[in-house]
Amino acid sequence: MKAGSETARQLRLLSDALDSGRLGPVRRLVNTLAPAEIGNLLESLPPGKREVVWGLVDAEDDGEVLVHVGDEVRESLLADMDPDEIIAAVEDLDIDDLADLVEDLPDTVIDEVLKSMDRENRERLEQVLSYPEDSAGRLMNPDVVTVRADVNVDVVLRYLRLRGELPDHTDHLFVVSRRHQYLGRVSLASLVTHEDTTPINRLIDDEQPAIDVGDGAQEVARQFTDHDWISAPVVDDNNILLGRITIDDVVDIIREQAEHQALGAAGLDEDEDMFSPVWRAMRRRLIWLTINLGTAFLAASVVGRFEDTIEKLVALAVLMPIVAGMGGNAGTQVLALMVRGLALGQVGASNARVLLWKELRVAGLIGITLGVVLGLIVWAWFGDPQLSLVIATALTINLLSAATAGVLIPLTLKRLGFDPALASSIFLTTVTDVMGFFTFLGLATIFLLS
Repeated sequence: MKAGSETARQLRLLSDALDSGRLGPVRRLVNTLAPAEIGNLLESLPPGKREVVWGLVDAEDDGEVLVHVGDEVRESLLADMDPDEIIAAVEDLDIDDLADLVEDLPDTVIDEVLKSMDRENRERLEQVLSYPEDSAGRLMNPDVVTVRADVNVDVVLRYLRLRGELPDHTDHLFVVSRRHQYLGRVSLASLVTHEDTTPINRLIDDEQPAIDVGDGAQEVARQFTDHDWISAPVVDDNNILLGRITIDDVVDIIREQAEHQALGAAGLDEDEDMFSPVWRAMRRRLIWLTINLGTAFLAASVVGRFEDTIEKLVALAVLMPIVAGMGGNAGTQVLALMVRGLALGQVGASNARVLLWKELRVAGLIGITLGVVLGLIVWAWFGDPQLSLVIATALTINLLSAATAGVLIPLTLKRLGFDPALASSIFLTTVTDVMGFFTFLGLATIFLLS
């Protein structure tokens, strides 16, 4: 069963139980789910029901659930908890997860959380928080299992037994020097399949590169994707091992990037609560829609300059949305590829010229093909071969404009320091509308009414 269908089924069962007033079944249903699933359900509920369900979640899962919800939903959940509940919820979280939450906590609670931690973990948390958000340093967990290269397998196995448990997603142990510099890794499979007397330095895999603590989240996700890692070491400029990043954190990065691209194209924030207050949602959306309104007037002003042309040939009013709409759709396809390429680091100054030339050729071929089809339809509809030639030409020109804008707009925004996923679509629509109306009506004025 697909994840979306399963969530919808759980949501339906939960809503039915809540509507009936029977909280026992709700509690049993909620606490059979993983924390991430609970977080997804909470985000799917309106505030009233969300508050009821949150109160039924087992206290031991509260911290993990808070990690798996968006910022706005987390804010609302924390508002329903007293300081002691918050401290109990977060005190057993991994350092990297706690770092995600700590800045959302009330100052008094942060102080109590820090006091409740032992010195080692407090220093680890402060170290992680010292790095920029969305960097490898902020993503890493300092809790790593390290071994020395000059010991044998039996020494490592005894050490692991004494330790008692390993951090989640431990597939390798990291080998370090006396100065704690990263030398390589040893897989758990190698440890259990070799003789006890085997030296660790014979089992070291030194081919996995370490992640620099200053690398961005997107770069971390790219490396995990390219190499199929489950975990990876994080080092500083001196190759000192600082911690590790695990696949569960990278999956979260990839999901957040996908949500950001999808919602950012519409001017929305991926952390926005689906059931956020009306006024808050209105204020956020109004900003981009106001900008869009301004650009729409620019397109309208182009149409206004050809008012006399439209009055003399009414068919233009019927047909001109086709040219603008086709340009917008074609540009959106190019824009989606560009935003994705920029996010993955596949597009830059070195290949932008080649990419633009390729997209122009694709747009030209599509424009000619669809222009012929559209021209024949217009000829059959209005019986005017000149009109059909004008609209076919205008369509081709606008598709070429759309391809150019689809490539150059996100590159320009990226260079200027803006997020291409958040603003590109508004500027693209402006270009395709203005060029669509201008070319069609301009050509019509020249060739049909002169």
